[in-house]
Amino acid sequence: MDNVEGSMHPTVESEPVRRPPGITALSAFFLVGCLVSLLTGLALLRPGGSPDLMWRLNPDAHEAFKTMGSGAPLLMIAVSVTCGAAAVGLWTLRPWGRQLALGLLAVNLVGEAASALLRRDPRTLISLPIDGTLVAYLVSAKVRGLFRARVSRAQPPM
Repeated sequence: MDNVEGSMHPTVESEPVRRPPGITALSAFFLVGCLVSLLTGLALLRPGGSPDLMWRLNPDAHEAFKTMGSGAPLLMIAVSVTCGAAAVGLWTLRPWGRQLALGLLAVNLVGEAASALLRRDPRTLISLPIDGTLVAYLVSAKVRGLFRARVSRAQPPM
């Protein structure tokens, strides 16, 4: 199929896609996850600074990170980068952003379920229905349709 320039690549000529409020909220959620995990990684790299105040909120997490050793800050920085990428991908309605968000939510679901079972910590169960709802939203037909790969020259989301 010829496009305006005469190449043989199809183009999509359509109205700009509106980003639904749910996707905007999920993008913000992953951005917050990016910032929190970055702060956590930095606090683990440089103990004793003001970021250490977060350990007062969750001393169990601090102890768990200590047992991980030097890999903990690297893990948290990797989580930060991944959450940031998911936030950008969701914001721009890229298929890889949706897939990355689904992967992060799936890993979190498994981790929280394992934590509830292995550590016998029922507090972690609260995130299961939340993550499940977010996954259900991202796999819904309406949302999947928004993230179908758009061919060249597609309008950015508004």
